[in-house]
Amino acid sequence: MNSLDKFDCAILAALQADATLSISGLSEKVGLSSTPCWKRVKRLEEEGYIESRVTIVNRQKVGLPVTVFVSVRTAEHDEKWLDRFASAVVALPEVLEFHRMSGDVDYLLKVVTTDIAGYDRFYKKLIKAARLTGVSSAFSMEQIKSTSALPLELISHGVPA
Repeated sequence: MNSLDKFDCAILAALQADATLSISGLSEKVGLSSTPCWKRVKRLEEEGYIESRVTIVNRQKVGLPVTVFVSVRTAEHDEKWLDRFASAVVALPEVLEFHRMSGDVDYLLKVVTTDIAGYDRFYKKLIKAARLTGVSSAFSMEQIKSTSALPLELISHGVPA
């Protein structure tokens, strides 16, 4: 259970939309004066609700237009293997997301790269990382939705659902 009230959620929603907001701009948006707003932002940072503030870069413009979802299967499931594999995958700059999955796929990676040849270079690094029983790649044809904003409207604010 979280301890967020409606002002906390409003602050988080506003910062998800624009992390460059000044405290005065943020306080105006959420209906608080500057000092209480600033204190809430600091508390949200200290409690880990705000992990970081980032700039989202246009992948197309910087030359990384290809997104690939890579499914990995392995017969190895011990901690030593996972530590080695996870360390290797985390070190690959092409990997934006890395998930351990339930079901038929053991791991799912979201990878960005320059082109097919760039993906092939990535693939060769991946298969050197650890013993794998299967790697399947699905190339994104079109990105229809992409957001980093969490749906904060889905959580309650101390009010029973």
